[in-house]
Amino acid sequence: MSNIVGVRFQRAGKVYYFDAADIPVEVNDHVVVETSRGQELGQVVISPQQVLSSAVTEPLRPVVRKAQPEDLEQAEHRQKKVHKALANCQEFVEKLELPMKPISAQYSLDGSHLTIFFSAEKRVDFRELVRELSRSLKTRVELRQVGARDEAKLLGGLGRCGFPLCCTTFLCEFVPVSIKMAKEQDIALNPMKTSGICGRLLCCLGYEYDQYRDMKEKLPQPGQEISTPLGKAKVVSTSTLKETVSVALETGVTVELPLDQITWHKEPPPDS
Repeated sequence: MSNIVGVRFQRAGKVYYFDAADIPVEVNDHVVVETSRGQELGQVVISPQQVLSSAVTEPLRPVVRKAQPEDLEQAEHRQKKVHKALANCQEFVEKLELPMKPISAQYSLDGSHLTIFFSAEKRVDFRELVRELSRSLKTRVELRQVGARDEAKLLGGLGRCGFPLCCTTFLCEFVPVSIKMAKEQDIALNPMKTSGICGRLLCCLGYEYDQYRDMKEKLPQPGQEISTPLGKAKVVSTSTLKETVSVALETGVTVELPLDQITWHKEPPPDS
């Protein structure tokens, strides 16, 4: 395998692979790499020894060089121009009466390419906007529409847990999340409790879904008849995390028992 490294362009961003050839680089080094948008500054997050062959798709673009102090200064200078570019974009959006909201922007290292991310409820014809921006900013401009989750990732913020959003700190890629995950974890199906600031289902609903599902398979279902040291009983409810079962005895008393004190006939799979 070539001297391949994994590079990230922003915190919690997607990892891209580049061929470092004979350039000695280590994790946390800043490097200048060749991309479809020109040269960009990134940070090595995966060393050649850690790269999996299955994760690499040929052909790879090259690492141009390890970043020099002037590269870091240039990147900082470009970053300062982002605010002006976004303000300029917003002015033209209002002038052209386009139903869109500019969110974030990124310059290539040499400033020859500017990518502006925006949100909109539907597709927008922004060709005139691109022409106006290119003339005003004197660079090649690309506009990209993003969804609600990506908007939250770009803007950042705090989740309902009080911590910075997962997507801005460590979640590199979004995975599908379903309401079934909330049901499996006995979470109240209230949008105020299951939705993030992006308005979509919380990404963290998927973190413990497999564990809850596996634990619930060990428990009897409510209404099921079981045997206990106190006699026959019927399941009233279960506590997944505690692995206990609340049962109603034949005497009418309700008690909570640990899983290892009850026995029952498990229902066969539907297709068996």
